[in-house]
Amino acid sequence: MNYKETLDFLFAQLPMYQRVGKAAYKADLTTTQALDSYFKHPHKAYKTIHIAGTNGKGSVSHSVASVLQEAGYKVGLYTSPHLKDFRERIRINGQMLPEQEVVDFVAKHKKMIEQLQPSFFEMTVAMAFEYFRQEAVDVAVIEVGMGGRLDSTNIITPEVAAITNIGLDHTAFLGDSLDKIAAEKGGIIKKNVPLIIGQTQAETATVFEAIARDKGTKITFADQLLKVATATLSIDERQVFQIYKNEAPAYDDLKLDLLGAYQQKNILTTLAIIEQLQKGTFSISRDNIYAGLNKVVSNTGLLGRWQYLGYNPRIICDTGHNLDGMQMLVEQMMSTPHKQLHIVLGMVNDKDHAAVLSILPKQAQYYFTKAAIPRSLNEDLLKDLAEKMQLSGCSYPNVHLALNAAKKNAGANDLIFIGGSTFIVADALEKY
Repeated sequence: MNYKETLDFLFAQLPMYQRVGKAAYKADLTTTQALDSYFKHPHKAYKTIHIAGTNGKGSVSHSVASVLQEAGYKVGLYTSPHLKDFRERIRINGQMLPEQEVVDFVAKHKKMIEQLQPSFFEMTVAMAFEYFRQEAVDVAVIEVGMGGRLDSTNIITPEVAAITNIGLDHTAFLGDSLDKIAAEKGGIIKKNVPLIIGQTQAETATVFEAIARDKGTKITFADQLLKVATATLSIDERQVFQIYKNEAPAYDDLKLDLLGAYQQKNILTTLAIIEQLQKGTFSISRDNIYAGLNKVVSNTGLLGRWQYLGYNPRIICDTGHNLDGMQMLVEQMMSTPHKQLHIVLGMVNDKDHAAVLSILPKQAQYYFTKAAIPRSLNEDLLKDLAEKMQLSGCSYPNVHLALNAAKKNAGANDLIFIGGSTFIVADALEKY
């Protein structure tokens, strides 16, 4: 099989949560442990860093990986889902694993795959862990897929574990309250492994503190350790932060090439992780931190975080999709200079549509659409739901038609935002 045929086999053979939803979810680690045993525990061959959370875990994972690269380490990076190419999930020093590696992996282990019938995510985690061992990485930054306790990545014992924040997402699997979701994500907390919590939240802090006490683990709240005093935008399109620690300047003029305002929270989590690594066996200089955060996108290939796709009109996409994520995006849309706002919007069918639609700006022109996956919400149904929230626009059967319509209608000083679902962004990026 060639690369395309191999992917077709995997998509057909293995249930993929991003495509089909609940049918792909497994509420135990039995298959993951069987895969790990089959491959003889590859994750034990290198150090790991484990990052969970509702929002921001992808940005933090890429940022930490970028700093480690600048420090001279050979860094594996496992994230999900992918946007343009399956291989985005598995990188070493920013380079996706070669297509031939995917082909060879499936060909070599096809019988086992057919026998064990892992989910797409379980198989991908196993592929990543084995590839990182094969290529002898020094350290791998591992992003949790969903939750934590029962996530396939949760067989590692990392140098540091981090949880960015907790919001209401995947409630059918993780629980219908912040404390229940925190308990699931807190499943990555392990004995004697330092724990970083990105945001102090009244509903979740006590949950994490209780788990940490039970595990004998040191817990650090990043937003209590560090503070963003000011954040500005440079002419070379970088965010510039003045960050304080114990009321004194700690990181002056720290540049980050990720533009979303929500990165003000993520950068504190990233720095807290790096400072914890510095206390251990990692040699990371101040220059490494500055260089790594200035070049996250070029070092790691991160896509879809307040990403500029065009100017005149300004076109921006972002993968934020749950209520907390969309609230931050709406704030940034409204603070971004524009004459008229155009929103290309699509959602998956198992989200709280009403909650998200209720916070979207009513003065925008909407282009309701759907991504090319079975889990997408029908664009006409989305339009009907949106109209009940006084959001007006037209529906389009795919993202490209919706985006083309927005471009046709937008003036040079307008803003086009593309989002509502990771997969809407993925479809949009096909043309960029």
